[in-house]
Order: sequence, then C-alpha cells, then structure tokens
Amino acid sequence: MNRTDLQNLTRIRLKETKALLDKKLYDGAYYLCGYAVECALKACLAKRTKRHDFPDKQVANESYTHDLNKLIGVAGLEVSHKAEGLRDSKFSVNWAIVKDWSEKSRYELHTPAAAQDLYSAVTDKKHGVLRWLRLHW
Repeated sequence: MNRTDLQNLTRIRLKETKALLDKKLYDGAYYLCGYAVECALKACLAKRTKRHDFPDKQVANESYTHDLNKLIGVAGLEVSHKAEGLRDSKFSVNWAIVKDWSEKSRYELHTPAAAQDLYSAVTDKKHGVLRWLRLHW
C-alpha cells in the first residue's frame, strides 16, 4: 500500500459512497465516506515517508488507527488544519461533521440526512475536507 494506492482508494470509496446514496443505502454510504477520509489522511502520511528512511516506530504504530483526529496529528497536519479552520468557517463546520465518523459506524444505522451531510462535508468543492486534504497528499 503506497500513497498512490491510498489516493485511488479515496476516489473509489467516494464513488461507491455516491452510488450507495443514489440507491438510498445510507448506512453503507456513511461508512464508506468516512473511510475515504481515512484513506486520504493516510495518503498525507505516506507523502511524509522518505524512501530510504527507517520508519519511526511511534509514527508507524500511531498510523494504524481509524481515528480521524489522531490521523491529523500523525500526518503532521495540526497547524495547517487549525489555520484552515480559522481561515474558512465553512471548512470548520464540515470538519465538525466529518470528525465524528468512526470505523464503528459500520455497525450503526444512519439517517439519510447524516449520510448526505457527511458526503457533502467531504466533497464540497470550496470548503470540503477532501479539498483541503488534497493540498497535502
């Protein structure tokens, strides 16, 4: 699994999310949309990995998480994330929606509104979480 693979998985999971939303399959759409963000964050982390460097054990261990807030930190994006939130209040609102996603959501039921809100928060072209992540991946 490398950075390009993770970028491609992000795109694929978002296409799958849209297909599920179109079919009114909101629970799976919600889960896959959050998973797309996780993949994008891990692509950001992969970008920071130097080819011949021995991996830092703590960073390696911390990268094996589904917690989006923790991945922001592991990927070294805290400063950029905070600055983006201060610069763009709509981004902050979108992040507030996205940050609550968890891998445990695959075991939960989600309303149509929750699934659509998550998808919109991720894919918003001007203020979306993925727009910001692409700057760093």
